[in-house]
Amino acid sequence: MQLPLFAALLLIIAGVWSLVVWPQFLRRVMKDPRARDADGKATKFLTVHVVLVSISMVLGAATAVIGVVGLFG
Repeated sequence: MQLPLFAALLLIIAGVWSLVVWPQFLRRVMKDPRARDADGKATKFLTVHVVLVSISMVLGAATAVIGVVGLFG
């Protein structure tokens, strides 16, 4: 697959952005008092955000890979 240089670079940058930003967001969510109940168990707040971050990072990695393949493939 061959993509224009601009499109390939945009996909790579968007993918890297996701892989850099989302873990920072998850660290903040994990420190939030709503993340754990009184017994220390994960709440739905934490579970939903972990799923959100996981899906976003998988999509970010896929975006970056598509950009690299489009750039060099």
